[in-house]
Amino acid sequence: MEISNFDKYPAINVDGYEGWSGWSSVMTALEQQAIAAGKKRTVIAVECYHGVQLTEVVTQIRKGLPTARIFETSSALLPEQTINEMVYPYVTDDPVFGYISPLKLEQFFDAKLLTGMEQEVEAVAEGLVVVIGIGATLAVPKPDMLVYADMPRWEIQLRFRRNEVGNLGVTNFSDSFAYKYKRSFFVDWRVCDRHKVELMERWDFALDTVIAGEPKMVRGAALLAAFKQAVHQPFRVVPYFDPGPWGGQWLKKVIGLDPNQVNFAWGFDCVPEENSLLLKFGDMIFETPSINLVFNQPQQLLGKKVYEAFGAEFPIRFDFLDTMEGGNLSLQVHPLKEYIREKFGMAYTQDESYYFLEAKDDAFVYLGLKDNVVPEKMIDALKDAQDNGSDFDAEAYVQKWPIKKHDHVLIPSGTVHCSGSNSVVLEISATPYIFTFKLWDWGRMGLDGKPRPISLEHGKNVIQWNRTTEWTREHILDKTELITEGDGWKEERTGLDEFSFIETRRHWFTKKVTHHTEGRFNVLNLIEGREAIVESPSNAFKPFIVHYAETFIVPADAGEYTIRPYGKSEGQQCATIKAYVRTEHLIDHRIN
Repeated sequence: MEISNFDKYPAINVDGYEGWSGWSSVMTALEQQAIAAGKKRTVIAVECYHGVQLTEVVTQIRKGLPTARIFETSSALLPEQTINEMVYPYVTDDPVFGYISPLKLEQFFDAKLLTGMEQEVEAVAEGLVVVIGIGATLAVPKPDMLVYADMPRWEIQLRFRRNEVGNLGVTNFSDSFAYKYKRSFFVDWRVCDRHKVELMERWDFALDTVIAGEPKMVRGAALLAAFKQAVHQPFRVVPYFDPGPWGGQWLKKVIGLDPNQVNFAWGFDCVPEENSLLLKFGDMIFETPSINLVFNQPQQLLGKKVYEAFGAEFPIRFDFLDTMEGGNLSLQVHPLKEYIREKFGMAYTQDESYYFLEAKDDAFVYLGLKDNVVPEKMIDALKDAQDNGSDFDAEAYVQKWPIKKHDHVLIPSGTVHCSGSNSVVLEISATPYIFTFKLWDWGRMGLDGKPRPISLEHGKNVIQWNRTTEWTREHILDKTELITEGDGWKEERTGLDEFSFIETRRHWFTKKVTHHTEGRFNVLNLIEGREAIVESPSNAFKPFIVHYAETFIVPADAGEYTIRPYGKSEGQQCATIKAYVRTEHLIDHRIN
């Protein structure tokens, strides 16, 4: 198996701007900016996203700006018990799921304490004043200088696992990862994102503290300029990979991941809510959450119709599921859109598909139910397996299908499914990725040695019992259709199903093939061939090289583009899978 030249740290070059690296350089830049303002008193707000290590930032500011009066917003937070009671209706007692919170950041603070802090700042007659922490701009709404310290969600999750940070406004560092993640997904990140979006155009500086002790800083104007540049060219976000109880060995070998890890189950190559975006300013690589690009340039990135329907959300995700030499995924089902809206406050559901990048001869997928399944009998058997540790005979209830490389299996919500061992799936789906109702997990434990949560009570409410063998064969089992072909290429429709808003097209090509965004973003993966090059016929963007298995985004504003084999792949057959939003019958998917 040839090792891929997969780029694990893709960066966008941003010309014309520089930045600052290291705490000494960052502090000097802030001090010089304050001096240049020529004011008797200069107030700096260092607004922080959830997950930023405040101890490091405060320590370095005290060291780098020793004469400054420093105020920490943590002193104005509500008592932890009050915060816990406030968020409980959205966190709930469910081990996995909650409800999307409408809370705002100011609700986590004592209004009198914030007012008191603002008055204390006003009372400082001269010199430098720094207000630091989550909610700094609530204490000083109009600072002389605004610094925003951000943090990508994947890094926050790693800090959760290391017990380095807790949830918004509380010090629950030692709580389980599952709880901290759930609370962040339904509450913390929603609250912080709402506040961040209000501030983005006001940032004087943006601060990257992802790598402890190695901060990077750029001017806010430079970061916004980078976002405007990005939406006119193809780009990739930074992938991340994670082991799991069923994980395989393919990602490790092909992508070139840590050989000492037991396995890699997941590879998240396009989930902008959690991925990072790397921007190269001069010689400095600056890391920012890729969702910031969606927040700041939603219409240019997504397209007008998609933006009108979904708001500033990126509604399609690509990720890898590796079971090569591993085990089966959990038997599962995703909620119907009415159910996810009512129970969890989500605007749309996780219709998805499995595109098989690789498969051994014995690879298979569980998909749909067998004929004449009695719902009560199946649910009772699942309950018995969950409650008493007995075995669940999946093949007595769920249809098992053989699959091969380049098959594309469609999975509308409500369909019982599970990818089997010895395959690599490129999962193409709608974005609400947390909403998987596990029905059965083969009696195994998670990597932490604890049982993985089963969501049978939710699952039984959404299973579509009429999706049996013939229905599955007719509607969702590799429904490839030739659309058109030309000199050295052909285009096929591979899905998704009629119930989904996602369309997928596969192109096989030995020569140049033309694409057009038609005013809506495209997400593509090079599923065959070592290298290909993406080019603009009008030279609207620089040529962009992609490698095998890499996922890349072409913004709506990029317009027409071409893809052809490149490098060692010249003259050989390559293939891409492309996903985009069907805009013909879009409805408003937002929940206000």
